[in-house]
Amino acid sequence: MPAIDRDEIRTLFSSVRRRAPRVQCLTNTVAQALTANGLHAIGAGASMAVHPGEVVAMASGADAVLVNLGTPDAARADAIARLFDGGALAGKPVVLDPVFVHASPLRRDLAARVLAHPDLIIKGNRAEIDAVRALPQARSADRAVWITTGIVDRVVMDGATDEIGGGHPWMAAVTGLGCALGAVVAAFAATTADRRLASMAALTLFAEAGSAAASRSHGPGTFATAFIDELYRLSSLPLSGSAPRPSPPRPSLP
Repeated sequence: MPAIDRDEIRTLFSSVRRRAPRVQCLTNTVAQALTANGLHAIGAGASMAVHPGEVVAMASGADAVLVNLGTPDAARADAIARLFDGGALAGKPVVLDPVFVHASPLRRDLAARVLAHPDLIIKGNRAEIDAVRALPQARSADRAVWITTGIVDRVVMDGATDEIGGGHPWMAAVTGLGCALGAVVAAFAATTADRRLASMAALTLFAEAGSAAASRSHGPGTFATAFIDELYRLSSLPLSGSAPRPSPPRPSLP
């Protein structure tokens, strides 16, 4: 279990539902729907702008930004350059999900642009995290939070490591679930200055949602639907014993 008080995590869940932070998700085409649904389930908002002509405006008005390198077409590459060359993200938490960065020089170049951001959380599997750490620009990311996902998830910040187990093997069989995790980390980071807490809260929520969803699913297909239901249920649980209140419907995506 995480080395953070459970009441801190529960309070953060409540804060997300109260504040409804919007995450601008510059993410891959495979994960967009699941990412948006995951954010809406926890009470956050989602925008998915990728056009270079509007991404700066959309990110400037958002509370946090996700940069996922899963499908780096020309528009997304240009959008990343505009976001991180113009100072539009000053003071905003940014989550970098360096999908397959170890397999592509283009993705490494894009990741390098993001690494200078001071309020950065980097989330990936071991191969992806190792590849980002090997970049020369990673030396400037001394304030970053590093999340390595796997059978046991690890959060590293300022030399300290926290570990979270749990979840279910079907989580790896649902395309885009890890990408949705990055967006949920960003939503939590938008509501607290403690990026370690935000990371631990998101990982804890996903692990518990995975375990709960698997208990009433028949395979990865039904699991994916049940997982969104569990994100909503678990993040809505009150601090006391009173019944949770349903959140209002989220607006359509911009």
